[in-house]
Amino acid sequence: MENSINNPAIINDIIKINNDRIEGYKKAIELANSHALNTVVPTFEKFIEQSKEFITELTPYVELEGKQPTDSTMLSGKLFRLWMGIKVNIIGDDEKSLLETCEQGEDAFKSAYQTALDEGSDQLSQLVHSLINTQLGKQVEAHNLIKMMRDGKTV
Repeated sequence: MENSINNPAIINDIIKINNDRIEGYKKAIELANSHALNTVVPTFEKFIEQSKEFITELTPYVELEGKQPTDSTMLSGKLFRLWMGIKVNIIGDDEKSLLETCEQGEDAFKSAYQTALDEGSDQLSQLVHSLINTQLGKQVEAHNLIKMMRDGKTV
């Protein structure tokens, strides 16, 4: 029998990691602008909008279960943003360093999505499971773009 009830805690965890991603890319834009690395800014802005879209798609499924969608981030995301600022300032103010850090953020994002799919599959409807899987596919494309941008740069 198809599960029609969704665990709002799992969906809110996915929303949190998207909030982390938004904040991480805002920080990356700030760093890019302060180091005159403006060519990466449009890509970062695109991924902020992508995460906002993901949140918009997920929100109704939290509300259907009578819960409020979260607007917070995960502690690990706050630490990631702090680390990003330190790494770029210590290692160098070059585009490659910034993109390497963004790629690590995308890795953490992918891991959170995969965990939700693996561990929460019996607590999500087929529709929400499919939505999360689709979002993960789009995020993998984003990760690959960041990686290609990074590999195309030299220090």
